[in-house]
Amino acid sequence: MPLRLKTPFDFSFLKMYGRVFKVLDSQDSGNICFGLSDGDKKYFVKFAGAPTIHANISASEAIANLKSVVPIYRDLAHPNLVNLINTEEIGGGFAAIFEWTSAICMGQQYPEQHRQFMALPLTIRIKIFEDIMAFHAHVAAKGYVAIDFYAGSIMYSPIGDKTIICDIDFYAKKPYVNQMGRLWGSSSFMSPEEFTKGADIDEITNVYTMGAAAFALLANFNRTPEKWPLDMKLYDIVKRATSDERGQRQQSIQQLIEEWQAAK
Repeated sequence: MPLRLKTPFDFSFLKMYGRVFKVLDSQDSGNICFGLSDGDKKYFVKFAGAPTIHANISASEAIANLKSVVPIYRDLAHPNLVNLINTEEIGGGFAAIFEWTSAICMGQQYPEQHRQFMALPLTIRIKIFEDIMAFHAHVAAKGYVAIDFYAGSIMYSPIGDKTIICDIDFYAKKPYVNQMGRLWGSSSFMSPEEFTKGADIDEITNVYTMGAAAFALLANFNRTPEKWPLDMKLYDIVKRATSDERGQRQQSIQQLIEEWQAAK
């Protein structure tokens, strides 16, 4: 299966996981990802150490970054989080092996999947939103904040009617202070404090992220009341979650969940 690299690289070690049936080589993280099948099981392998075409960091930096995120996936293990099976140093780099899921991704970097995702029935997209809130309440309870959660992190599998969240590599333990100015992420999901150097990034920040996710999922990223497909009581709850003023937002994801459920 063809893949794009800056220079040739030996991926023969992948045979131990089976036959490659999918290649994702467009990430700028320095990782390259593969879908593999050994006949009985399928795996999603994220590998750092190859000269990927869009990498803006060195191979050694990509390896260090991928190693550093392994504890995050283990700490935040959850039914809606992609399942990390194993990790190993192999092929001159580092591989994280996940359970494969036959899912479509909301991310606009995959145009056909994005189209299929946004065409899902509204009832399914509501469930996906509620699953996302439940996962992030779990994230908060574990003492983490979500950073760089965006459409590409959201997947849905019709097999089992399951929401799957992936790519939580930048999630961080609290307390977390914005040391950069603009943090990583899609501006459609980012609160004002994620653009502000010195700002606290916390659960109230993630309340904004959840509100933004609701508009993305249910109104195709549109935040006007005219495009909102549900009861206006729910619109008002989500609109408050995405307030620029932190004090006007719900003060926890659990509060947002409770308000949402009460208004349904």
